[in-house]
Formats: sequence, C-alpha cells, structure tokens
Amino acid sequence: MEEVYVVKMAKFRHDLHSLKFDKFMKKYIEIPLEVMERLVEGKCVEGSLRRDEWTGKVTFRAYQRQPRERHERVVCQLENGWLKESPQRYKFYNSVRKDLDRRLVDVVMHRELNTAMQALEIEEILDNA
Repeated sequence: MEEVYVVKMAKFRHDLHSLKFDKFMKKYIEIPLEVMERLVEGKCVEGSLRRDEWTGKVTFRAYQRQPRERHERVVCQLENGWLKESPQRYKFYNSVRKDLDRRLVDVVMHRELNTAMQALEIEEILDNA
C-alpha cells in the first residue's frame, strides 16, 4: 500500500446543468509522500492529475524523469572556445568579438580551428601509441 498525503482543494460549485447553484462539493487530492517532501523542499514537481472513474478519488502522479548525463570530455581549451569529445561527436565552439575586422575574424577562426585539429591529431597519436 502506497502512503499518500491528502490535500484539500478549494470548494467548487456542483451545478452540472442543474438548478442547485448553492450546493458545494469538496475535492481532495491524494499526493504520494515523496512528492510532498520534494514540494516542501521547494522543488518543482511535474506530473499528471487524474480522477479515478470507480472510486472518484483525484490522484497526482509525478513523472519519473531522470537527469540527462553528459559524457563529454574537453579535448582542448582554446583562446576563444573549446573542442569537446562526446560518445558520438566532436564539438567545436569558437566565439569572436564583433568589433574586429572581417579579415581578422577569418584569421582568428582559422587559427583556432587549426589549433583544435592539431590537438585532435595529437590525441589520436597518443591513443594509437
């Protein structure tokens, strides 16, 4: 049996196309204790809120999301960027100031790319040795 925490929601009008507009009905939500602990800690919890057809109870189920793990390794740190290696790709990033001349930007970017390629070649040589 799963432990749950019952939370009282606001009162709702229960008219459903009837003439009884003053009748109120109380709604309760069953929330698992682990979810309540995360909420008390101030964390955001995403999930789905559903009403069971047979029992009429409203329950909240938190999504079981796992954080993504990035397995990236920095091959070389460049002057204006980096070269990283992930399991499937090599990632090259370069950032140059806008106030430089276009030709100077071209020279800087080619220099950074050549430096990254040399570091990659050195890595390959060391792996094969």
